[in-house]
Amino acid sequence: MSCVETIQAYALRSIGLGERLLPRSDFTLCDHFVLIGSGLLWNLYFAILALGLGFFLATGIALARNTNVAALRKPAEWFTFVFRGSPLFIQFFLAYEALTLLPRAGIEVNLGLLTITVATSWLTKAWAGALLVLFLNTSAYSGEIFYGALRSVPKGDLEAADAYGFSGWRKFRRITWPTMLRLAWPAYTNEAIFLFHATTLVFFSSFPAWQQKGDALYYASYLADKTFNPFVAYPILAVYFMALTLVIIWIFGRVNRHLNRALPQNTPSRVRPRLFPVR
Repeated sequence: MSCVETIQAYALRSIGLGERLLPRSDFTLCDHFVLIGSGLLWNLYFAILALGLGFFLATGIALARNTNVAALRKPAEWFTFVFRGSPLFIQFFLAYEALTLLPRAGIEVNLGLLTITVATSWLTKAWAGALLVLFLNTSAYSGEIFYGALRSVPKGDLEAADAYGFSGWRKFRRITWPTMLRLAWPAYTNEAIFLFHATTLVFFSSFPAWQQKGDALYYASYLADKTFNPFVAYPILAVYFMALTLVIIWIFGRVNRHLNRALPQNTPSRVRPRLFPVR
């Protein structure tokens, strides 16, 4: 099988498109790159959705922790403590064990005139259960980052907003929230990189890969076991992750420059040569 045929057969295999069976022998370098790259689609799925949804929950956690209402502050503090204080792998394990205890037939919800059954079996699949764990974990870490940035918003900015008549939602949207993001963004970039790397733990968690549709580490481990050579598959996996880490740094760097666009930039002035007439 040529490399082009390998790409056509296995490039989208991790999401159910292409060849159903994995190759058994005669593995080429192209097989390694294509199969591991196919599994990387699941790592991107986990990272993008968990980070995107967790951003909003993290903002709510930061606001809840900053309020004087104990009914909001205490749950946010305990949520942050639990998910930051326990290992992510243990969270995967406990979540899977808890979700498997739910009735397979679903949970019946009585609405009076109508009783509906809410399905629960899908929560034990990796695409849902593992995503839920990553979402809650990154929300806790990001919420702590946003909370620290929220506490660091200069009082002068808030006083200036009051002087201009800003209050309530308008003050938060125009002054507090942009300043909080600007202060938190470098640390939040690190959290995004950490979350992307943490998606490899899904392979070690109890959530099963249905019909061998696993993530990048799943295919790297498969190839290393079949070839008895871990020094090909795992370095390729590392190269993929380093390349995508550079993409994350570039995207978040662009956002950071946008957030700081109104601040004076300390850019060195260009050297402009001047001609002086000889006397």
